Parts: sequence; C-alpha cells; structure tokens
Amino acid sequence: MATKMGKVKNKAPAEMQVTAEQLLREAKERQLEVVPAPPKQKISDPEELAEYRLRKRKAFEDEIRKNRVLVSNWIKYAQWEDSQQELERARSVYERALDVAHRNVTVWLKYAEMEMKRKQIQHARNIWDRAVTVMPRANQFWYKYTYMEEMLGNVAGARQVFGRWMQWEPDEQAWFSYLKMELRYKEVPRARQIYEHFVMVHPDVKNWIRYGRFELQHGNVSSARTVFERAVDFFGDDHLEEQLYVAFAKFEEQQKEYERARVIYKYALDRIPKQEAQDLFNQYSRFEKRFGDRRGVETVVVSKRRFQYEEEVKANPCNYDAWFDLLRLTEEDSDEDAVRETYERAIANIPPSAEKRHWRRYIYLWIFYAMYEELVAEDVDRARQVYKACLGIIPHQQFTFAKIWLMAAELEVRQRDLPAARRLLGNAIGRCPKDKLFHSYIEIELQLREFDRCRMLFEKFLEYNSANCTTWIRFAEMETLLGDATRARSIFELAIEQTLLDMPEVLWKAYIDFEIAQDEPENARQLYERLLERTQHVKVWLAFAAFEARQSAESARDIFRRAEKSARSSGGEAEEQVMILEAWSKFEQEHGDPETQAAITKRLPKKIKKRRENGEEYFDYIFPEDRDANPNFKLLQMAHMWKQGQ
Repeated sequence: MATKMGKVKNKAPAEMQVTAEQLLREAKERQLEVVPAPPKQKISDPEELAEYRLRKRKAFEDEIRKNRVLVSNWIKYAQWEDSQQELERARSVYERALDVAHRNVTVWLKYAEMEMKRKQIQHARNIWDRAVTVMPRANQFWYKYTYMEEMLGNVAGARQVFGRWMQWEPDEQAWFSYLKMELRYKEVPRARQIYEHFVMVHPDVKNWIRYGRFELQHGNVSSARTVFERAVDFFGDDHLEEQLYVAFAKFEEQQKEYERARVIYKYALDRIPKQEAQDLFNQYSRFEKRFGDRRGVETVVVSKRRFQYEEEVKANPCNYDAWFDLLRLTEEDSDEDAVRETYERAIANIPPSAEKRHWRRYIYLWIFYAMYEELVAEDVDRARQVYKACLGIIPHQQFTFAKIWLMAAELEVRQRDLPAARRLLGNAIGRCPKDKLFHSYIEIELQLREFDRCRMLFEKFLEYNSANCTTWIRFAEMETLLGDATRARSIFELAIEQTLLDMPEVLWKAYIDFEIAQDEPENARQLYERLLERTQHVKVWLAFAAFEARQSAESARDIFRRAEKSARSSGGEAEEQVMILEAWSKFEQEHGDPETQAAITKRLPKKIKKRRENGEEYFDYIFPEDRDANPNFKLLQMAHMWKQGQ
C-alpha cells in the first residue's frame, strides 16, 4: 500500500530562518554529539587481566586485518604490549610490522627506542645494524646509532659506526659530526685523517678553508699553509675561487707574513676575472691601507679603477669616454706593449653609424694613439702608420676630419719631410676639400715663404668657395705685405663683384681700410659711395661720416645731412634717425661752434613713453618736424603737463 503524502497547507516562509550552520553551532554549544566516556574498569584478579588483554589483542588484530599497511596500527599494538611488560610480544609485533613495511623509518626508530628504554643494548645494536643495512642513506639511523654507542662509552664502537657511515659518502653535516666526536676526545691525528678524506669527497673551497683553520687552531702553522697551498694546486687556474685566496692571504696576514699576503693578492688579481673579484679588491685595498706604503695603496686604487673602466667598456664598447679613462690609466701604470694593446682594443670599436656626430669622440682615440707613439714611445714610423690607418677608415665620401689630415702633415713637417706633407694635404684637398684644410695648408706655405704656392692655393680655394670673404681678405693682405698694391686692389675688386658672399660688410670694410692704409682717400670715398648704392644702412653712413670727419668738417656735415635725409625718406625705424642725429651732435660737440651745436640740438627728438592696446609699454620719438606738422600736439602737451601737476 502506497504511503500517502501529507499536504503542506502554509507554504509561506517562516519569519525566522534557521541555517544549517546555526544548527551545528547550537548542537556544539549544547554538546549534543559528545559521547560520554566509557566507565573505567578496575581489574582485580588475573582472570580479568587475561580477559582484558585478550580483548585488546583481538581489537588490535582486527584493526591490522582491516588495514595491514597502516603503520600506526602496528606501532600502537607494539607500544601497548610494551606497556603490559610483554617485551617478547612487542618484539613480535615490530618484526611482523617490518615484514610489512621494512622501508618505514618510524618503525625502526620505535623498535630501537623500545630496546634502548628496556636497556636491551645488544638487541638495540642488532636493530640499528639491520636498519643501516636496509637503508644506508637514512641519516637518522646513523645519528641515533653513533649517539647510543657514545653514550654507552663505547667510543671505539661509535668510531667503527662512523667509519661504516663515511664509506657511503654522506653530506657534510655527517662529516662534521664525526670530526666533533674525535675532537671531543682530543684525537687530533684522527680528525686530520677525516679532513683528508672529507676534502676529497666534498672538494668545496669552504671545506679546504675549514681544514686550514683546523690546522691553525691546533697550532700547526706550517700544516695550515700546506693545506692552503694544496688547495690552490687542487683548483688550479681553471677553477679560481676568490674566497680561497682571500682566506689564504688573511692567514698569512695573521702570521705577519705581509709580503706573502701581498703576493697572494696580486697573484689572484692577475688571474681571476675582474667581475668575480670585487671582494678580493676590497680586501686587498684594506690590507694595503693597513700594512702597505703609499705606492701600494695607489696600486690598489688604480687596479680598482681599471676594473671599473673595463666593466664599462665591456658593457658598451662604444663608450669612448670610458676608453679614454682606461687608456689614461694604462699609460700611467703599464708598459708600452700593454698601452698599445689597449689602444688597439679601443680603435677596433668603429661607430656603427656613418654619421659624423657618432665619430667625433672615436677619432680622438686615433689622435691620442698617434701622439703616444710620437711623443712617449718616440716611434715616428708607428705614429705615421697610425695616421695612415685612421685615414683609411674614415668614410671620406660622407664626411672627413681635417684635424687628422693636418696632424699627419704636421708630423711630416716636424720630420722635415715637406714633400710628404704636401702630398698629404694635396690628397686631402683633392678628395675632401674643406675651408680648414685650405687655411692650414696656406699657413704652412706662408711660414715656409712659398708665396707662389700660396697664390696657387688661394686661387684653388676661391674656386672651391668664392663666397668666403675671409679668404679674399687674407689673399689681398698677403699681396699687400708683398708690396703689390695693384694686385691686392684687383683681388678686392673681384671679391666685391661676387654675387654671393658670407660677410660682405667685413669685405667692404677691409677694402676701405686697405685704401686708407695706402693713403688713397679719394678711392676710399668712391668705395663708400659705391657701397651706399648697394645699401643705405645707418652704420655705413656713420662710418662714411667718421671717415670724412678726418678729412674735412664740412664734408662730414654734408654726409650727416644726406644720411638724415635718407633715413627720413626711406621711412625706416626712428631709431636709425636718432642714431644719426646723436652721432652728428657728438661730432658738433668736438668740431663745431656754438651756432652749429645749438642747431643740431634743436633737431634732436623727444623721447616719450607710450602704451599699446595690450597694455605693453614702449618708447617712441617725436621729432620737431612732427610737432610742427601736428597742430594739436601743443594742446596735448599742455594737457599732459596739467595731469602731472594734478
């Protein structure tokens, strides 16, 4: 018969909702799930004890049958038998457990601890022997075994166990335990033998250092030094260790063998890579500051700086500033071969880009190299080869360096080989002409008094760059010095006829000064007139007036009148007209009479302050002619005076 389901009449949620978490918390608070402990059983006769033991053994056996591989069941069973003073039964349980889990460390430890607690030493010894035979890599067995033997006073037995253990080459801590045991009984020779075996099994630097310190602690200085020397030979040059050399040097320092320590430091610094020797540098620096002289300290500082520069150039081979520092340091403290080797390393780092700005620092490496060979090494042939190699690297199609060409030529001049110098400079002008090359070549020929060559070079220079006013002026000056004024005048005439000039005002001034120096004032006057046909610049008028002032005061006044008229008619800035009037006034103060001075003073403008629409203030000038032309100016002036009075 089917069960009839009851209908829920009210399906609305309850006003107070109860969660599962709340139910569990209330149950915990009321301790609804706590099972009361079973009552304690008091055993009063052997029959009850036997019954209790039978019941417990049955429970343990049942648990073991349920899960035979669960080690905790076996250990609880054996420990219970041990608590019942049933030692044989406990041994039986442990043996059965070992049949099931002979690789379990806990079972062996609990088994041996039980035997030791019962003072069954031989049984415990047998268990430890079996354990280390089954699992020789379990260090716990060996530690417990040796500790037991030592606590029993069986030092020979403990030593024998350690010997068996060391055959398996365990970790370093095991060796330290063996060493500590021997040292506790003052067996230094045995400890030394252990160290000999230990550093071969674990050939680390720190272990060799420990060996050396061991010998030192026991007063064997020579043996300690021998250990350090053997360590250096053992690692050789292929596996140099900074820590070993620092310890060796400190050992020698403690023995006050300062020269030995210094040799060790230098030996290590010469062989260990620089990036791995930072601590070595620091220790060596400290050593030299304490026991060395000033030279030794400087050597350490130089070595440290060299290491820093080497790291910089290694990180960025194109860091030419770091190369300069390294080269300067090398030149101060090394021989010629080392300096040349460093220069060769530096110049091998050619800039990757064919832009001149990237080559500017690089090219100085070649310059310093050549100067070193010529001045320091005094090897002119090598200096000449350096310049030649440098000129072969520079991409002259894109750019060149006139400095290199000139320095190479100056080297030949110093060696009195003028044909070679001329070939170099001629080649430079032919391949990559530059103003500096022409100027320097001409200067050399001028010093040699080769004026025909200078004329030829000036002509080629002007063919290359006719807009260079300085070249025209220097060409004319040379002809003037040679006394050929006609030739110089022709050069100036050719120059001013050029359509494109970089500094025409300088050229005209030089031409006018030339005519004045030749005592040809009429020619100078004509030049001023020709220049005014080209430009009405106020400075030209003032220079013309100053020139005429040296000739005639009336002529100068005439120039000032023309200049003022030109400035007013051109509609230029008022400042130009003011400059002319001020210069005219100054001229009249020096050369005029009171009448002319008063006349020019009346013509000077009045300086007033004005304000633009944006509020910016500026100064303007009002000339007398403007006041006369503006009838309202006087009224405005009176209003301004009234405002100032208010």
